[in-house]
Amino acid sequence: MSAIKHHIPDAMLAAYAAGNLPHAFAVAVASHVSLCEQCRVALEAHQAVGGAVLEETVAVAVSSSLKDSIFAQLDASYTPEPVYERNGMFPGPVMEAMKGRAPRWKKLGMGVRQDILSADSNGSVRLLYIPPGQAVPDHSHNGLELTLVLQGSFSDETGRFGVGDLEIADEDLEHTPVADPGDPCICLAATDARLQFRALVPRLLQPLFRI
Repeated sequence: MSAIKHHIPDAMLAAYAAGNLPHAFAVAVASHVSLCEQCRVALEAHQAVGGAVLEETVAVAVSSSLKDSIFAQLDASYTPEPVYERNGMFPGPVMEAMKGRAPRWKKLGMGVRQDILSADSNGSVRLLYIPPGQAVPDHSHNGLELTLVLQGSFSDETGRFGVGDLEIADEDLEHTPVADPGDPCICLAATDARLQFRALVPRLLQPLFRI
């Protein structure tokens, strides 16, 4: 893997450590952290600070009956989650989002494919497959879009993004990502709002493709 050049902003890492990121962004951040030693060290620092704050918090006494009731409810609702390991290009968090299955590609046109891993009113997580030299139509954003490269690379108005790189696009960025020559570019994309396409055809197809 080539050196990762595009990392997670510190404020976003802090929000992830505190459990304050929406699910879609949490999947992208966890996936990047699993690939990036620099961000993994930074995340561990945030977690250590959070642990120190908890240790300094004044304890509040509760009755034995209340404590027993709380623990009983926790035990009754606890179901161990399966642990997913990295599989090929897909980090453990991506495998978890896919529930251990292989990608289920659906064609978007011009060789581009997607697999929607989750989507609700708070955002979406999807895999994108982009053939070499193919572009994602020019678009801007109604919110944030996090794009993590898992295979190949792409380039846009802000630079080049290779394996492990995370691009963070906001309302101020209008771009046309193009897959570089070589392997097809496979990305994990997380959004909290629909994209804004400029061309008519992508706008017409947007409700069908849910992107």
